[in-house]
Amino acid sequence: MRYIFFTIVFFSITFSSTLNLSISSNPSRINPILATDSASSEISSWIFNGLFKYDKDGKIVPDLASSYRFENNTTLLIKLKQNVFWHDGVKFSSKDVKFTYNTIKNPKIYTPITSEFDMVKDLQIIDNYTIKVIYKKPYFKALNIWMSGILPYHILKDEKDLMTSSFNKHPIGTGSYKLKELKISKDIVLTVNKNYYDFVPKIEKIIYKFIPDPTTSFYMLKQSQLDMGGLTPIQVDRQLDNSFKEKFNIFERASFGYTYLGFNLKSDKFKNKEIRTAISLAIDKKEILDILFFSHAKVCNGPFLPGTFAFNKDVKSIKQNIEKSKSILKKLGYNKKHPFSFTVITNANNSTRVNAAQIIQYQLNKANIKMKIRVMEWQAFLNTVVMPKKFDAIILGWGLSLMPDARSIWHSNSSKKGGFNLVNYSNQTVDKLIEEAEISIDQNKLGKIYKNMFKIIANDIPYIFLYIPNSITAVSKDIKNISPALIGLTYNENEWIK
Repeated sequence: MRYIFFTIVFFSITFSSTLNLSISSNPSRINPILATDSASSEISSWIFNGLFKYDKDGKIVPDLASSYRFENNTTLLIKLKQNVFWHDGVKFSSKDVKFTYNTIKNPKIYTPITSEFDMVKDLQIIDNYTIKVIYKKPYFKALNIWMSGILPYHILKDEKDLMTSSFNKHPIGTGSYKLKELKISKDIVLTVNKNYYDFVPKIEKIIYKFIPDPTTSFYMLKQSQLDMGGLTPIQVDRQLDNSFKEKFNIFERASFGYTYLGFNLKSDKFKNKEIRTAISLAIDKKEILDILFFSHAKVCNGPFLPGTFAFNKDVKSIKQNIEKSKSILKKLGYNKKHPFSFTVITNANNSTRVNAAQIIQYQLNKANIKMKIRVMEWQAFLNTVVMPKKFDAIILGWGLSLMPDARSIWHSNSSKKGGFNLVNYSNQTVDKLIEEAEISIDQNKLGKIYKNMFKIIANDIPYIFLYIPNSITAVSKDIKNISPALIGLTYNENEWIK
């Protein structure tokens, strides 16, 4: 009887537990190629798989693919796993990959990843489990673009309008979890895919509780009604008691994004690098972190994610030196009676940025630099200031990724209307490095190019890279096998036990 009892308990732990999470907004389309909001992306990530994925160290490894090889610099041969089934039991094959590619390239489909596939010349089906991708020229993101989730050909092949399809609310994927229940502004329920081709998760159900208010979410976390939840620095330092720490483990890592003070480099005020240097010398980034984040953040030294192949650890931030800042300004004709002045603009719905502006204003004043602050509603800020580039300086943020694409923000061509080179940065050497990187499929060579680019951009001071906030997550101690990694906590969720 003891043996039978043990078996029943083990079965309960493995297959009957529920992971309780929160979500603050409704997913618009649970479709990996149409997901543009964070809620849609998060739910889609459980349901769909790409051909490749990142491992815990940020290296690209096969997912739906079983293996791959480059026949030459422009031809990629991908073998697919043969033990993969869609949630409805139909077998996954090359047709699904071809269909997904054709859908992404369809001009009637509005997807944010279309441009990622511009370098693909052709995709050929060799057999049911082999595809050949031919690129127009060597492409540094040849593997990365196939991390996007694959769609089911057998379900969507006759769909007239994917943008409005019911599939986006009732998705069928190959992922480790299936969608069981989705209602507007209600809980979202996912159940384990027991036919998953990889390691079947031990947690049977995931419930996303719809909680739009972060205060309520924090309260429910403290009451153990949630198993995981994000924490703010002030919550960690001032609002957690010992009973919380007895129930939860707290994991902290650098987030995938930085905040910066950007200068309009076409403005006469900022064309001279010495002015930008003087401003940088007047700023104490560490003080900003201590005040805003209680030190739960890192000083940002440049444009690419720390810990990745693109990060240049040898580049350090300029340290505050008020006297040196004053000396540079004096040579340029500025002093206390005739101070250098400019206006910085940021968005009102981000109080952290507004507070950062106020701290910077105080610091710059010590060097006799007068910075005025203008705060605007987000859409007005975006439409009348940021995109038309009508500003002296702005405080904004930018997302970071494991595979950076420098063109969108640092290439001079991206300073044109609609581009994200908002500060009009232009450096011919950087342009050439970006173009060289884009045709490199050698990771070591790519790393050298990006580290060099990192150093040049940081030295040019188009931005003052300010800080990278930490991502802080509380996880119930009832959940075992949590193993933090560069890419986050959930990469090994199949191994979690509750």
